[in-house]
Amino acid sequence: MYRSLVVLAAGMFAIGTDSFVIAGILPDAADSLGVPVGTAGGLLTAYALTYAVLGPVMAALTTRWPRRSLFLTGFAVFTAGNLVTAFVPLFGVALAARALAGIGGAMVTPAAVAAAAALAPPEQRGRAIATVMTGLSAATALGAPIGTALGSLTGNWRATMLFVSALGIAAAAGIALLLPPVPTPPAVPLRARVAPLADRRIGLTLLTTLLVYTGLYTVYSFIGEGLDRATGGSGTTLAALLCVWGLAATAGTLGSGALIDRFGSRRIINTAITVAAIDFALLPWSSAHLPSTVAALIIWGVCGWGLLAPQTHRLISALPTAAPLLTGLASATVYVGVSVAPLVGQAGMARFGAHWLGAVGAAFIVLGLGAAEAAHVVIRRHPTRNTPPGRPRPAPAQTPASPSAP
Repeated sequence: MYRSLVVLAAGMFAIGTDSFVIAGILPDAADSLGVPVGTAGGLLTAYALTYAVLGPVMAALTTRWPRRSLFLTGFAVFTAGNLVTAFVPLFGVALAARALAGIGGAMVTPAAVAAAAALAPPEQRGRAIATVMTGLSAATALGAPIGTALGSLTGNWRATMLFVSALGIAAAAGIALLLPPVPTPPAVPLRARVAPLADRRIGLTLLTTLLVYTGLYTVYSFIGEGLDRATGGSGTTLAALLCVWGLAATAGTLGSGALIDRFGSRRIINTAITVAAIDFALLPWSSAHLPSTVAALIIWGVCGWGLLAPQTHRLISALPTAAPLLTGLASATVYVGVSVAPLVGQAGMARFGAHWLGAVGAAFIVLGLGAAEAAHVVIRRHPTRNTPPGRPRPAPAQTPASPSAP
């Protein structure tokens, strides 16, 4: 079982690296493709939006596929998209290739989480899911910095895309050689996957996630430009800063669970959003110097990634029997925010400059705090309901909660 989980985690590492690495090489990619850096932010949007929107769709369309075939097909699509990105000279084709890579990621991620649950005995399913999802956390701490450093050291951002392609090939090889047969999960139609959106408690909680992560990734999308005063334009320094951010993100993710159990989700959500908003409002000044930039990135990583678990806890507490569907919607909402953020950042840079993107992001984060409190009010007024709107009451759920719906 553990060997299989490590193989799936390696696949998530490849997909997570592709999600985060483009920001570190964006200025070089823009120069090479002959477009402004703001326009080049579309490379992030194409991947993230495709990944977010097609995640539930691909899960519904491929529900009867054998899991090994699904994983191998997904990684073939993922790798092809990255290889095309690495070699094409045209921005429009690169955008299409990034979307193709996003389709591959959308095929793999929900199925990988569901496979982790299926491979583990009931008393170890939570640990199995966490093991697989560690691949995403490791991508922020290791994959994105390594890819950014590789692009800087070689002087060619396309080397970074080849690195991501190699990760995809390695993940596919591991699955082909080491993954045992995995049971095919029960079919869940697309309508059932999005049914919880009709619940106001769910909608407001997801709106919180959308607003906060749009704000957070407004800065991350153009992090090379925003932190150029602290890095002096050095790609290796930027890679080191991304590593600090990734380690803080991992700490925030791991530490948030115990805090939720002790203080409840509302206090953790409001504290994380408030501290993140202050941190971002101060970025125009703190990002001017390396030591203060390190401190700002640590706060950002801990609060930004520490928000995921309490938000998921709030969703599942509101509608427990829809937990797998809700976690899939939560994951998709994060990536919708990631895809919108470059568009917000492009407009913000045009009006205020890259160094003031923190203030722009802070405005969205503050709006997220308002949505979080609105969600709390609605949840307090309406008791927990175990059946999503428009659906008959189901039998007791057998599928455990996970960060992505199967």
